[in-house]
Amino acid sequence: MLKIFQKSVGIVLTILVIGLQTVNCGVISSPNDNIEHDHRMHPTFNFEPVDRLYKRAMPMLKFDPSKPEEKHLEFWNDVAQDTLSQQLASKSLLNTNMAKNVIMFLGDGMSIPTITAGRVYLGGEEKQFTFEKFPYIGLSKTYCANSQVADSACTATAYLGGIKANYATVGVTAAIELNDCRGQNISEHHVHSIAAWAQAQGMATGLITTTTVTHASPAGVYAHAANRNWENDAEIVKTNNDPTHCQDIATQLIYNDVGRKLNVIFGGGREHFVPISEGGKRLDGRNLIKEWKEIHGSHATFIQTKDELMNLPKNTEHVMGLFASNHIPYHLDADRSVIPSLREMVAEALEILERQSNGKGYFLFVEGGRIDHAHHDTLALKALDETAEFDKAIRYARQQTSQDDTLIVVTSDHSHTMSVAGYSSRKNDIFGINNGQLALDQLPYATLSYANGPGYGNNVLKVGPGLKRKNLHEINMKHKDYQFPTTVPLESETHGGDDVAVFASGPFAHLFTGVYEQNFIPHAMAYASCLGSKRTACHDGFHHSRRQ
Repeated sequence: MLKIFQKSVGIVLTILVIGLQTVNCGVISSPNDNIEHDHRMHPTFNFEPVDRLYKRAMPMLKFDPSKPEEKHLEFWNDVAQDTLSQQLASKSLLNTNMAKNVIMFLGDGMSIPTITAGRVYLGGEEKQFTFEKFPYIGLSKTYCANSQVADSACTATAYLGGIKANYATVGVTAAIELNDCRGQNISEHHVHSIAAWAQAQGMATGLITTTTVTHASPAGVYAHAANRNWENDAEIVKTNNDPTHCQDIATQLIYNDVGRKLNVIFGGGREHFVPISEGGKRLDGRNLIKEWKEIHGSHATFIQTKDELMNLPKNTEHVMGLFASNHIPYHLDADRSVIPSLREMVAEALEILERQSNGKGYFLFVEGGRIDHAHHDTLALKALDETAEFDKAIRYARQQTSQDDTLIVVTSDHSHTMSVAGYSSRKNDIFGINNGQLALDQLPYATLSYANGPGYGNNVLKVGPGLKRKNLHEINMKHKDYQFPTTVPLESETHGGDDVAVFASGPFAHLFTGVYEQNFIPHAMAYASCLGSKRTACHDGFHHSRRQ
């Protein structure tokens, strides 16, 4: 009896202590520092409707479910069961057909937080991009051979050529250092892309980008350069090198084997192909566009506008569309009557490639390149809009091709430092302030912010010898050119070093699951399509021959 009495007293005392520790919002605090710290890191919330937002670290949020049925367990059970059915259906049989066609979509800088925030931009946290519905997903490790955080050049060498390279070099091995002009000419250090492997099998090939066609990512298709910035001869001179000793990237696109054979070249960057006297940047006086037309003859077409794109001659065998002097304008800035969308470029490219493939299939590289540029300027709204435009092109390509014979791989080259943070209620404006709590300076903070970048100066005020954050309530954060807050002031926001996602649909898409080095990606695409000299599905007996 004594033991029972002692136990009962202990329980009562414990209840009394807990009662004293309980605060008026129903959250238990503790004198223990570790518990206090944990509660600050992971605050709990009461999602019942309230009249105001508390300014504590444990805010009260007004939350109205987007659907009333979300309050009931049946709703979420049904969602999970539907997903289970989809997973079982999509993964019950492995597609081991030969990939006659391969389309690679590259969202430059499309980090996982970009995808997450992009869903809300589409209409809600529960939304999905087309590529997120692909049955197989993996993670790619993006570091360069000599740097923890990658750029778009070394990564292009990895996901197109299958080799890890040094930072800012493209299409060459890690034996070549940055600015090694003579070294870039050593053929044994050249890295040949999957486009070269496809051309060797008689396939049609093409590239599309919203950047310049000589930029780091598309350059990985055809170029070998010791500096990604050598887009024209003037850029080589700037680094105290001789452009007669090492070709600039624009010249390589016109004259190198892979570039010369490309059936489709769509993007920006006219200035890199024409001399200064014609409004370009070239010092050598050459007009490479005219030279390209002379090489390819009457069945080659050069275009500069959306209207010309939509009215291409049906006998076009090679087409070069340079729709801007530099990068193609952001979707939110572009004159849509003149500048084609990424989806429109993909639509025309698929028609040409299908026609020119002569039944042997095609390889197409498509880059949504300005996601990256928007992030560098901490223009989160434009970054998410470019991601949505990128997805439209993917949706079109998947609808127009068969999963039986066309492998589509969607990924990114590297991440960025944008984060989605705070404890906002559902459906809160992704471009607005966090509506769950105030910061310790009693000012609101943005749901989207960057670890570094140019948004720092635009979001602070000089107060005496120090700085104070601006009140975001007084700023139009929905303006397309608003630069979101950053922690560290930099002229340009940096890339991030975290892994990026890889989404795959079609033959051998299951190869893209798991966590792997980025340079694995072209090896897996080549396996599925029986390309190159390494191990392929044909070598393993899945198919007797590559092309008819």
